[in-house]
Amino acid sequence: MTPTKTNAPWPIWRLIAFRFFFIYLTLQIAPLAWLGEIPGVGKLLSFYYSFVDWAVTTSNKLFFHVREVLVQPNGSGDTSWAWAQLWAMLCVAFIGCLLWSVFDRKRASYTHLNYWLCLAARYYLAFFAFSYGILKIFALQMPFPNLHQLATPLGDLLPMRLSWMFIGYSKTYQVFSGIMETLVGLLLINRRTATLGIFMAAGVFANVMMLNLSYDIPVKLFAMELTFVSLFLLANEASRLYYFFVLNKPAPVADTYHFKYTQKWIRIGRIVVKCAFIILAVFMQIINNWQYYQETNAAPAKQHLKNGVYEVATYSVNKKDIPLSVPDTLRWHDLILENGAGSIKTADTAFRQRYKRGYFAYATDETKHVFKIKKLADDSLWMATFRYEQPDSTTIKLWGKLRNDSLYVVLKRTNRHFQLAERQFHWLSERNR
Repeated sequence: MTPTKTNAPWPIWRLIAFRFFFIYLTLQIAPLAWLGEIPGVGKLLSFYYSFVDWAVTTSNKLFFHVREVLVQPNGSGDTSWAWAQLWAMLCVAFIGCLLWSVFDRKRASYTHLNYWLCLAARYYLAFFAFSYGILKIFALQMPFPNLHQLATPLGDLLPMRLSWMFIGYSKTYQVFSGIMETLVGLLLINRRTATLGIFMAAGVFANVMMLNLSYDIPVKLFAMELTFVSLFLLANEASRLYYFFVLNKPAPVADTYHFKYTQKWIRIGRIVVKCAFIILAVFMQIINNWQYYQETNAAPAKQHLKNGVYEVATYSVNKKDIPLSVPDTLRWHDLILENGAGSIKTADTAFRQRYKRGYFAYATDETKHVFKIKKLADDSLWMATFRYEQPDSTTIKLWGKLRNDSLYVVLKRTNRHFQLAERQFHWLSERNR
């Protein structure tokens, strides 16, 4: 094997690049934020988060102007606040790199500091590989399409929802993806298999990044960050990879992830921290996802109205019938009930609008024959209460008030069948489907 020159002087371009990436990756990985997992530390970190928010907001007002009012990350990771934070981190890294290069210009290399940066980057990638991987192993990240989604015309779906349903349709594919991501995490936390883990991480996270970019999934920034960290770690082994893959020669021994701990307390501390990481990133993830899996697959609360797709045969507002042929955006066209979640084909904004359907949560009371609905399942107040009766097994009659209008609705249950729900698979296919 060709020996590596651990303490050899670095070229000037590498010194400058390291200073920039060290600052940027430290800000991205945010080691202080990880302390929030320790009980009782979260409250102390509120000062850190407040400072970060102030820095991002202030720098945006002075320099970046992403948006006048920044929206904090929510279900989307690509909010205006997230973009302003990215620009702020890049600027801090650039300015810090310049100052560092001036005051530390005689430094020959950063071998030991690079070891610690690569160690943090490895465990950063491993944590999220475990987080997303274990979630997929339980097939919880992308659920199988529900009745509401199956009844939505393909052309009305946004690209992200289409991709989510594509992965959620196949439990096998989702579990396979989860196993690959979890394997990446396992390889990354072992120094001897770290190079293979980084190779796999670059492929896995690049695929996720391309999915997010191609289907407008609002986690683009984070996916790009994970891919970038993977490429940074690969760049640290560029010479080894060049020897092996291009020159077809024996590669130098890897030393990026190896460091001799001379003090006993450091060796013990390393083992303790690694065990704590495995407990947090692996075992706690398994326990939490197992509980989530049980909750998700638990028998739903008993509803006295059958799940299914219902046609709206009669729709009357204030005792005035509105036929289906009349162009009325508030009229109900069909209604779907499924385990406490309902949706209506209507443009009425009293409901939560998604993909040209109005969504709501509902509950029934069999003794009082009451059907209650609210916009979101977490809402404390019901938006409307209807009386109902079931003349036969396929008919539901509702009457009550929505806003200030009196509604009378007759629903007819259909036998609508969705081929996609069959989960078809054929080893032998005589023709294309």
